[in-house]
Amino acid sequence: MTWTVTPEPPNSPVAAALWRAYYTEVSDRYYLLHEGRRTDPDELEREIAAHTWDELRPPKGALLVARYSGEPAGSAGVHLLDAETAELKRVFIHESMRGKGGGPVLVRAAEDTARAFGATRMILDTRHDLTEARALYARLGYEETAPHNNDTYAEHWFTKPL
Repeated sequence: MTWTVTPEPPNSPVAAALWRAYYTEVSDRYYLLHEGRRTDPDELEREIAAHTWDELRPPKGALLVARYSGEPAGSAGVHLLDAETAELKRVFIHESMRGKGGGPVLVRAAEDTARAFGATRMILDTRHDLTEARALYARLGYEETAPHNNDTYAEHWFTKPL
């Protein structure tokens, strides 16, 4: 069983299925923690439809899809913010695929993509309740920093020199 990571158009059927899984999980976690409910399916569909994902298209962005034994299992976005800085966005591995080494493979592929864009550092933000993500970033050498944006849901900010 092996992992592969390849670029994928952000509006492909594979990407759409992964966006839906990603948003369902992070949204449900948020609403269950703060409001004691799951995400309204109509709200989820509106959120997905509202994004064009243009920032994840070349020449300044990419959506990467991780596959485990050929099956789509996760995704990550890379967006070049300026000549030296890329942002890692929406890293996701299906829950059933976690613990099989896909997270590090996916993040390292995103770092390679950022380097290919000319970036010398990667930044990201995440929420407090996404503990698995924060642990992954720390294991891969990301250091927590002061905020670099004012995103409503951002609670932790990280950076790593590439």
